[in-house]
Amino acid sequence: MKLKCICLAVLLTVAAQGSFAQEHYFIDGYHGGVYGHYPVWYTQFMTSQLQSNPYWKINLEIEPETWDAVRVREPEAYAVFKKLFADQSDAGRIEYVNPAYGQSYLYTGSGESMIRQLSYGIQKVKEHFPGAVFTTYSSEEPCFTSALPQVLLSFGFKYASLKNPNTCWGGYTRAFGGELVQWQGPDGSQVLTVPRYSSEALLPNSTWQTTAWNNGREYIRSALAAGIKHPVGMCLQDAGWRNGPWLKQKARYETWRNYIGNVADKQNAEPWKLSQEDINVSLVWGAQVLQQIAQQVRSAENKLAAAEKYAAISALYDQRPWPRQALDTAWKSLLLAQHHDCWIVPYNGRKGDTWIDKVKRWTDMTLAVSDSILHQSGNGSEYVRVVNTTALDREEWVTLPYKKEGWLKVTDNKGKQVIVSRRADGTIHFKARVPAMGFSIYRLREAAGGPAAKSAAHLRNGRYRIETDLYQLEIDPARGGVITSLIAKKLGRKEMVDTKNARGFNELRGYFYNESAWRSSMDTAAAVRVTEDGKAGFTVEIKGFIAGHPFTQMISLTGEQRRIGMRVKIDWQGNPGIGAYSQADHYRAETYRKAFYNDSFKLQVLFPLNLPQQQLSKDAPYDVTESRLENTFFSSWDSIKNNVILHWADVRGGDKGMALFTDHTTSYVHGKNYPLGFTLQYIGRGLWGRNYDVTGPTEVNYAIVPHNNSWDEGGISEEETRWCEPLLVMPANGGKEFSLLTLQDKRLQVPAMLMDGNDLLIRIYNAAGDSREQEFSFNGKATQAILEQLNGQALRTLQTREAAGETVIRLSMPRFGIRTIRLKNVIVNH
Repeated sequence: MKLKCICLAVLLTVAAQGSFAQEHYFIDGYHGGVYGHYPVWYTQFMTSQLQSNPYWKINLEIEPETWDAVRVREPEAYAVFKKLFADQSDAGRIEYVNPAYGQSYLYTGSGESMIRQLSYGIQKVKEHFPGAVFTTYSSEEPCFTSALPQVLLSFGFKYASLKNPNTCWGGYTRAFGGELVQWQGPDGSQVLTVPRYSSEALLPNSTWQTTAWNNGREYIRSALAAGIKHPVGMCLQDAGWRNGPWLKQKARYETWRNYIGNVADKQNAEPWKLSQEDINVSLVWGAQVLQQIAQQVRSAENKLAAAEKYAAISALYDQRPWPRQALDTAWKSLLLAQHHDCWIVPYNGRKGDTWIDKVKRWTDMTLAVSDSILHQSGNGSEYVRVVNTTALDREEWVTLPYKKEGWLKVTDNKGKQVIVSRRADGTIHFKARVPAMGFSIYRLREAAGGPAAKSAAHLRNGRYRIETDLYQLEIDPARGGVITSLIAKKLGRKEMVDTKNARGFNELRGYFYNESAWRSSMDTAAAVRVTEDGKAGFTVEIKGFIAGHPFTQMISLTGEQRRIGMRVKIDWQGNPGIGAYSQADHYRAETYRKAFYNDSFKLQVLFPLNLPQQQLSKDAPYDVTESRLENTFFSSWDSIKNNVILHWADVRGGDKGMALFTDHTTSYVHGKNYPLGFTLQYIGRGLWGRNYDVTGPTEVNYAIVPHNNSWDEGGISEEETRWCEPLLVMPANGGKEFSLLTLQDKRLQVPAMLMDGNDLLIRIYNAAGDSREQEFSFNGKATQAILEQLNGQALRTLQTREAAGETVIRLSMPRFGIRTIRLKNVIVNH
């Protein structure tokens, strides 16, 4: 990420040249690219600097697509740079340390997105530099996540660095350890890593640096005193800076490859079971622009994962051509939409071409490709195919648009009639049963009349009560429509709401600093009505006001579905200030305390839970973190915490728990004597003093899932797959039920499945299972089953057997492990 303020960049350069640098090891290089920052002349600048400074070595974090432009714009410099790059030995002068396609923060997206960032990026870099060797992962931004070790090792990386000393605007890792550590991921994988030393302090009068940024005397002294024999500093300069060697001749420049491999002390590298909470990150959570970017990325990410898996099913079963080019386009667009600059400087860029605009174009492209795969046209509408792209057998309600009056009779492929319900918006809902990684066929015929709706909601003492087979829920209009009781019938009739808490369940609450007052949705009465009341379930609409701004909340309970769906829309009347305080007149980049850090004053959606001694868990890419935080709140740059909710956060107390799901990456709130919730809105000054305002309504989807015991025993990882990949309905021409893949342990997930020629690649993630050997069945034949690395290297051939015409494969993997299986020359059963 570039330092967006030019004057600040100049100050940093001058300071670096006049620093108290010692002749100690230093990691120099460049960060940026054609989307972030990479001037037309810059390749010539780098080559000339390398030629005139033979002592200099550089480490590159350049967006891979940049080289497509460089080859056209600077052909001579491009050719010279390729020659300089050719030496990829330990003695070489150039190392590519982050080939990620879109330079993503990684913790903001799915585990599969993390893999594709590296796979597509490495592929693109090798198009230009065929001899490129990827040895060390390093980033100028906090582009780290806890599950990286197994992913890096599977791509052939040997080392990593957890330093980002000169661009800590968005965060930094916890100071830990000495010269080297063995960074251990959640699956047990270890990668030799340079940490942010325990002696590496945050720099005073800066909110973007640690003391390692220029090899200053105090940094070197403190490192040596801590027993670090070969201290190393780091700065990957912004592409576009004209400094050349960052510390001139006052450093021994190295590549990470040579420093870790041949200089650093590997004998005393202690293991570090790095938690996601050791990666301290902070963005302007709750800002509407981040909210919308995160929602667009999540929607595209979920749909593309489903589309790719369905394309594999369709290629094998329907003999459709594998849409490789279209899927490549969709993935590359999504990966660019995950670029860290989208999150940290969304407003940057020319009018009409800001990061906000780019994300919209990129995700629209991903969605368009996905829709073209998932909405195949049929010759008629008498049949529909209900598709399940998860590894779970599912029985759920699905939605079918239906413009005509009357009803539909829906039957399965055995002619059995299924339950149908019609909603006020004209859509038909029916309960579908669909096997894992496959589809079921249903026939639609017009029918007279239909089943009468059953009223399960009634006014009681001014409150509304809703009942399903799973829940009994009460809503109080007089208190702004909050939920005053939620009884989970199948959990021993457990009351989930802490009725003694001053805060309401599903309450909106925040500090409006222009009014110098806390405002809540409970301040005024709300209008409540049941908009859907039938066999498919119930939808309740709540209309109220918060600080004079109208809001609408929807609560949906669907059949036997455990997940209670919720949605909120706030129609802002102007731009109120929401947060700890206004910084309109006194924002300074160097100030540690900033209003946008402090989530405790932002507008939140809260859920006080009737659970004792609460423990919180939260998912991360290919990981689940058991939180060690006493609370999620901080107000200063030097006390940042990892309070990020990716898909869900779960609170357990005793033998019960409740998970909270969101439709986008944001921050959550929780602590001792503070209820679970998530950040809904911040309006005020953010990074670089930009005004993060609202430009329209705020709309967010979220959900809750009460459960028994812990998150894993309560099936929350399985619920995540249902949340991210709903059943899909598309036209069909008849046919029969089909399932491509069946997993013995239903806690295992299949985040990706794709074709490679005649081979089928299957990615399996052990989210909550144990490490015992398990079986999975492929509905067809394969000549071999090969376990392979993410870089395509074969590890070993797996044991297979045939049973009832299927290929059964045995596989063991650790908890939180990911494995890729190649089935050779597959043919499916029809």
